[in-house]
Amino acid sequence: MNVAVLGGTGRTGRLLVEELLRRGHQVTALVRDPDRAPEHARVVIGDSRDPQALAEALVGAEAVISTLGPARKQNQLHRQTVEQLVPAMRMAGVRRYIGISGAGVDADGDCKSRRDRVISAAMGLFARSMVADKTVELATWQDTELNWTLVRPPRLMDGPATGGVEHDAHVSTRSTGMRRTDLAIFLTDVLDQEIYVRQAPFAATR
Repeated sequence: MNVAVLGGTGRTGRLLVEELLRRGHQVTALVRDPDRAPEHARVVIGDSRDPQALAEALVGAEAVISTLGPARKQNQLHRQTVEQLVPAMRMAGVRRYIGISGAGVDADGDCKSRRDRVISAAMGLFARSMVADKTVELATWQDTELNWTLVRPPRLMDGPATGGVEHDAHVSTRSTGMRRTDLAIFLTDVLDQEIYVRQAPFAATR
């Protein structure tokens, strides 16, 4: 499959590109810094909020995966990206999108533990702009006809893959952390297995 990747130069994004290539997918990486572009991928230079850059990155794509994370001084990055990405996907005829949200974001049907409800409330206070940005992002995807998935991991950590990921569409995870390597593998599984379509599953390393 030809996959357009947003955020492919970040700590999770690089791992995702490696996993996609390992499984035989073709990758187009939209990057702002050409010096950090991943190897063995078609590279498009530009910003995820730039309609022209998105249009170029989506040429020939069958799916989009975003690993864009919260950025300092860019507290509306996700909502601004989705505003441009949705029409770009429609124009290119791409229907599948997979992205990363956060465990602190609430969705209809959630069954969070008391611990996670407290954590979500705290994040709403201390990371208000990030949670608000990703909440708007989720609402925007829900209003489309596209086949989106927004994975909601807890705190991300470095380290080798464990091979064990717990995930559920509505029930929060027991674990409070997820290794980036496990997340990259899970994102690729979501693509390959066509699971959690139009859902925002929780996921974490066991």
